[in-house]
Amino acid sequence: MPAEALLESVVPGHTPRKGKVRDVYDLGDKLVIVATDRISAFDYVLKPGIPNKGRLLTAMSLFWFDWLKVPNHLISAELSALPQEFQRPELQGRTMLVKKTTVVPIECVARGYLLGSGWKEYQASGTVCGIALPPGLQQASKLPEPLFTPATKAETGHDENISFEQMARDVGLATATELKARTLDVYRRAAAHAESRGIILADTKFEWGTLPSGELILIDEVLTPDSSRFWPKETYAPGASPPSFDKQFVRDWLETQPWDKNSPPPPLPDEIVAKTAAKYKEALDRLRA
Repeated sequence: MPAEALLESVVPGHTPRKGKVRDVYDLGDKLVIVATDRISAFDYVLKPGIPNKGRLLTAMSLFWFDWLKVPNHLISAELSALPQEFQRPELQGRTMLVKKTTVVPIECVARGYLLGSGWKEYQASGTVCGIALPPGLQQASKLPEPLFTPATKAETGHDENISFEQMARDVGLATATELKARTLDVYRRAAAHAESRGIILADTKFEWGTLPSGELILIDEVLTPDSSRFWPKETYAPGASPPSFDKQFVRDWLETQPWDKNSPPPPLPDEIVAKTAAKYKEALDRLRA
């Protein structure tokens, strides 16, 4: 099915909660997550979509759920496990049936390298989320140790970095401490695997949810180019923003356009769409090799 058609996927009898790039259907005690081919940047959904992006990201999440062996929300990625009305060819490979949880209202971010909002804060104060770092680090420098830098989950606009102490006040010290430990453990193991496949996992964000039993489990997408920065190891060098396998490629193109970021964005050229799709696929192929 063309990417453009999946910008508005609809399943008869069900009304989804539509995010920028995914549609979520509530089945009561379970959810159906459909990863569309939409792509967003600077808080706008761009057009056209990226062909097969939803399938590539779903395949990547499935790979990591299997590899990590961390308790998570996945029930099945087979259409046969879903109600009949979801068993449509265009949903094949981009749909997950998952456990419904109470979402922890915190983005759990792990950073192994200095980039993005962390780099901006470091330049201003020598800290990242209030955590002091050694002087003399460059853009994209590897950090002495991976950092846990939580953020609030914004319904609109950008997430806001907060301190661990603020997180503990919001969700409780025990939950905050457990999520910090589990987030850094998953990041370290995933980063080691990615590096063995020629990819640097610079940073990533996880979402966690609580089951009715009280168990905390990993939810949402995990370790995809939409939630992480992936850099090719062979071209990495600190001092500048490295080439990437994620949508930074699209952001970089948009930065060169006469666009004020407060009006509808320009359409993506065919070349940018094709190169972005190729980067997502290469990242998946490397990680699964």
